[in-house]
Amino acid sequence: MSTDTIQLYNSLTGRKERLKTELPGRVTLYVCGPTVYNFAHIGNARPAVIFDVLARLLRQDFRCVLYARNFTDVDDKINAAAAAEGVPIETVTNRYIKAYHQDMKALGIEAPDLEPRVTEHIPAIIELIQTLIDRGHAYVAQGHALFDVSSYPAYGALSRRKPEDMLAGARVEVAPYKRSPLDFVLWKPSGADQPGWESPWGWGRPGWHVECSAMIGEHLGKTIDIHGGGQDLIFPHHENEIAQSTCATGALYCHTWVHNSFVTVDGQKMSKSQGNVRLVRDLLTEASGEAIRLALLSTHYRNPLDWNDQRLDQSRRTLTRWYKALARAEARKQTVWDETRPDMQLLAALRDDLNVSRALKRMHELCHLLEQTETSQAKEELALTFRASAALLGLLQQPAMEALERLQSNTVESTKGKLPPERIEALLRLRQEARQQRDFVRADALRNELEAAGVVIEDAAASRALSGVKRS
Repeated sequence: MSTDTIQLYNSLTGRKERLKTELPGRVTLYVCGPTVYNFAHIGNARPAVIFDVLARLLRQDFRCVLYARNFTDVDDKINAAAAAEGVPIETVTNRYIKAYHQDMKALGIEAPDLEPRVTEHIPAIIELIQTLIDRGHAYVAQGHALFDVSSYPAYGALSRRKPEDMLAGARVEVAPYKRSPLDFVLWKPSGADQPGWESPWGWGRPGWHVECSAMIGEHLGKTIDIHGGGQDLIFPHHENEIAQSTCATGALYCHTWVHNSFVTVDGQKMSKSQGNVRLVRDLLTEASGEAIRLALLSTHYRNPLDWNDQRLDQSRRTLTRWYKALARAEARKQTVWDETRPDMQLLAALRDDLNVSRALKRMHELCHLLEQTETSQAKEELALTFRASAALLGLLQQPAMEALERLQSNTVESTKGKLPPERIEALLRLRQEARQQRDFVRADALRNELEAAGVVIEDAAASRALSGVKRS
């Protein structure tokens, strides 16, 4: 299959485009990673999952994929956290980098090829800033190095904002050392008690935006193929990256910009003040990492995703059905499926701007075919395709019976208190009566109510040995 069939929505042009690469057979992908001063929440997890799927797709089509996701490990919030504990910043950042790795691994996210840290790239950052100063795109004032936005006429193209409109809306209380309120910091001075490094402009530390440009330049080159991140990074972070990198190198910075939309919780913006920040490690006590991953993939990446219990419950039920179908198909022998080709319809869906909704629809169709197939050989072959297709989504990568046990355990724990045992028993009796009376509409309604509470029902006699859940 030709690699140019991959299409992605380019935030810079506002349309879907065929993927362009600097070199044939090779693709570079850079994604802005977390600022490590706290545990990862589901807003951090969504881009990690989405770009993991994109990396899996790219590796399906390209001989060489170079995927980098950075850690911002020097920042005012990190400094404040370290000062509050009375420890060096690396004590804080190492703790949360380790936690981030644990959480992302639990979600089935493969490690990127590169994970650069800002503090390991200070010389490259200083060199980039000096280049901008030498070329007349930056200036020094009161120990700060600042980018001169007026020197880059294309500023605002990614966010579709005109500099004059930004100026009209700028606050009057701007820093006095700036030539313009739009100019942004490349380097800032540090106090004696703050983290810092020696530079031509004094003891200080880098600004946020310059960090990614320097790391990309050092590891991926002047021009990268795909730059990803959350929608909230378009302005000012990615806008500023384009400006400084283009002015420093004179080359195109990035071919395709890919941004995922926001995550809300029960319809509300996630924030500490709302008390609704959902940490990944807390969710992992309620559900399997695979169920959380599927829930994060259940809405197209460019659409907002609302996190709620119903979404997570639906993911559990879907995975339970899929793993049961696999358990039946693989019961007779252990098959090797890693090198099996994925389903072409599912692959086509992902090549169309990561249309995961269409890909999941195809997964349901494959599962139905697997459930209906009678002959052993055909069942085993279809199971191979089903597993290989799911692998592109980072799903169904566990032994079926083990996964079912974990899903059942999570379901029992997460649904405690949602329906009392006597209510479950009553609903099961009512459903059994409805089935005996052949009132299948009412039986289905009762089944849906039970499954919404986490009680998975499987009526086929042959499947009873596959699950320990209570059923009619």
